[in-house]
Amino acid sequence: MNINWYPGHMVKAKRLINENLKLVDMVIELLDARIPASSTNPDFQSMFQSKIRVAVLNKSDYADPEKTGIWMKYYENQGVKTLTINLLDKQDVKRLQKTVFELADRKRREIKQRKGINKTVRAMVVGIPNVGKSTLINRFSGTAKTKTGDRPGVTQTKQWVKVTPYFELLDTPGLLWPKLEQERTGLHLAYTGSIKEEIMDLEEIAYRFLEEMAELYPRFLMDRYRLEDLKKKGHELLKDIAESRGWLQPGGIPDLRRGAKQVLDEYQSGVLGRTTLELPEEERTVPL
Repeated sequence: MNINWYPGHMVKAKRLINENLKLVDMVIELLDARIPASSTNPDFQSMFQSKIRVAVLNKSDYADPEKTGIWMKYYENQGVKTLTINLLDKQDVKRLQKTVFELADRKRREIKQRKGINKTVRAMVVGIPNVGKSTLINRFSGTAKTKTGDRPGVTQTKQWVKVTPYFELLDTPGLLWPKLEQERTGLHLAYTGSIKEEIMDLEEIAYRFLEEMAELYPRFLMDRYRLEDLKKKGHELLKDIAESRGWLQPGGIPDLRRGAKQVLDEYQSGVLGRTTLELPEEERTVPL
């Protein structure tokens, strides 16, 4: 499947991040806990080597807890401070604030000891579109200082937000992978809503999603949609779902477009259950 998903503003976003790296001391990378591998940019590892790094597994309340634990261990082994979070949970946000402020204060003390100045510590928030970067900054600042939305690409320019007298955050446009090394990366981003619907074949995405869920979390599909034969192809599964839910066009024809949108919406909102579609390479025991 070909998803044409790296528009011009992505090139601009990468240039903006590179230009502002010299201005920041810390990088907070927001990841989707359901697809940590697909929701990071492969360039980030080399780009951020000299910075304090914090990995935040967002939407962890939608993710498989056991697999989330594996991902946390994976990042911590690389020396990256890692936290799980639900940005709608105030206690989770406070826990993240505490960690980030402690790291920032430690950095500020180091600079003061070395240079004799009270420097404002700056952090850059990065991540793919629609992962929650602007929401995170608004939670940190306590006010709606950056635009938020449930569609990819809301933030398209840089925005500095002062959180405390000595700590500022930079919101950056979402940055996707410049090219797909594996088809599954594009599919996983499509499942979770990080690619605009306008550039996808929604029904094909739903077919592939149902086939993957049938392999990894069959019980969730059976319980939610009363499916019995999960060995069917994705288009047959979607047809069965549309018929059972009464999503029909004139003449009793299953409305596959409506079914595809509904199934993906239910996955993105966590209705289907807590799922994680990826594991670190060394932990995989089945092909994903």
